[in-house]
Amino acid sequence: MPKVIMYTTGFCPYCKMAESLLRSKGVQEIEKIRIDLEPAQRVEMMGRTGRRTVPQIYIDERHIGGYDDLTQLDRKGELAVLLAT
Repeated sequence: MPKVIMYTTGFCPYCKMAESLLRSKGVQEIEKIRIDLEPAQRVEMMGRTGRRTVPQIYIDERHIGGYDDLTQLDRKGELAVLLAT
């Protein structure tokens, strides 16, 4: 299973939905980077992704994007492929 990293906050409903979707696909471990608890991580996230909103999801080194991007990959059948590698 590839490594999944998610920039998140403790109060983001889209983060919770993204986590739920990933877990339903068999992902057992998600490295969560809490940008609400560590403001420097927000700066890092924005530098890496060019985006300000959470969640920002990486599967291995590939930036997936946010929740909408994740669900779009799932609808296309591409998420399962990424998670199978």
